[in-house]
Amino acid sequence: MFDSMQVLRIGNVRQQAAYHAIQKLEIMEALAAYHPTLCGTMPLEIDVEGSDLDIIMEVEDFDHFKKDVMRLYQNKEGFRLKEKMIRGNHVVKANFLFLDFEFELFGQALPVTEQNAYIHMVIEHTLLKHNPSIKEKVIALKQEGMKTEPAFCMVLGINGNDPYQKLIEYGKQLKLVKGIGILESFPNTKQQ
Repeated sequence: MFDSMQVLRIGNVRQQAAYHAIQKLEIMEALAAYHPTLCGTMPLEIDVEGSDLDIIMEVEDFDHFKKDVMRLYQNKEGFRLKEKMIRGNHVVKANFLFLDFEFELFGQALPVTEQNAYIHMVIEHTLLKHNPSIKEKVIALKQEGMKTEPAFCMVLGINGNDPYQKLIEYGKQLKLVKGIGILESFPNTKQQ
């Protein structure tokens, strides 16, 4: 499993500041029953100004989860909570600010390692590890306002209407999703 918290702990100044905020908030301990896992751009060092800290969780009892999140974080600046359906899955999202970071808590009834946010992060991590020249191109597109997965697809020349699904398909095709981080050989990727 990709250890995003360890990456932050020993990372650059902004990553260490994010690690400090997460530790001070004690969010991983407070929500441990939901297997909280940090995902997103910060552990990959492709965050830009305004990037949030995405913490995904496995939730079976949404009412209990909402009560826990409200009890713990409703007093934080900018707190908001909503429920919606994403790709046919019921999700609960909460957002708030703490120590100059926006947190986004995301709960759905799937193990964290089966959630798209985690799968995207693992694929992106492996792509960056094996082809570091794409990092600056992805960051530049993100600075122009593009979301992470569409930016990766554009840089890699992956076409299709749904870049989120296309990136997962690409990762499966390259066998990046199973046997995470273990690749016999890494094919050259098309870059723009």
